[in-house]
Amino acid sequence: MRISVIVPVYNEEKTIAQVLESLTRVPLDLEVVVVDDASTDRTWQILEQLRQQPPFDGYQYVRHVRNQGKGAGLRTGFQLATGDLITVQDADLEYDPMDLPVLVTQWHHATSKQQKVVVYGYRDLSSQKRTTRWGNRFLTTLTNLLYGSQIHDMETCYKLLPLALARSLPMQGRRFEIEPEITACTLLAGYTIVEVPIRYHPRTEKKLSPWKDGWPALAMLIRRRFGKPFQLSIPSPEPISAQSPQK
Repeated sequence: MRISVIVPVYNEEKTIAQVLESLTRVPLDLEVVVVDDASTDRTWQILEQLRQQPPFDGYQYVRHVRNQGKGAGLRTGFQLATGDLITVQDADLEYDPMDLPVLVTQWHHATSKQQKVVVYGYRDLSSQKRTTRWGNRFLTTLTNLLYGSQIHDMETCYKLLPLALARSLPMQGRRFEIEPEITACTLLAGYTIVEVPIRYHPRTEKKLSPWKDGWPALAMLIRRRFGKPFQLSIPSPEPISAQSPQK
């Protein structure tokens, strides 16, 4: 089984090399797609150097001409992915790639009982700033109320989805409202979200603003729930063999 990992990056010159290096140690067959969203620091120069060196020369690298936001980065990456399952790796060291096998194991376990499953890695946010922690809790609670789910962390980066589902999502969000949009559309499509705990190391310099990004996230949840009905016209996923060789 191949796992596509999309790495959206914008101005992460301090951490991008370490993130990509950590992905090389993950004991899975990974397809890594790096999407630079028109960084203005040295991020793209670093990526150009890495792409000439093994094992990083096996990754895909794409650069947007102008900055468009995380949502655009995910749209680009999802269309380039070819794996059986797909997830996202932020480029700021907050998430540990060694948790990815845990998500895949949980996916195999869950799909042995039902077919339409995605897996979320949920974080312990107790060390986060109060505004960020309570903002995430509010949006997650609202998601559960609007969509009948029972999840703990709607905003998590680690969402493991079947590729067919990921490619069919409308993904109209430009910035961080892409996270509630993915969740809302996944639930509307009849998929069950299964969760596993993951490690999380929050950084102090965050691009997400609870005030700037909270309102668009709230609006997205409401719009997807009460707007034009949304349905995915994709077949139910076929069982994927767990016997595929890992790297």
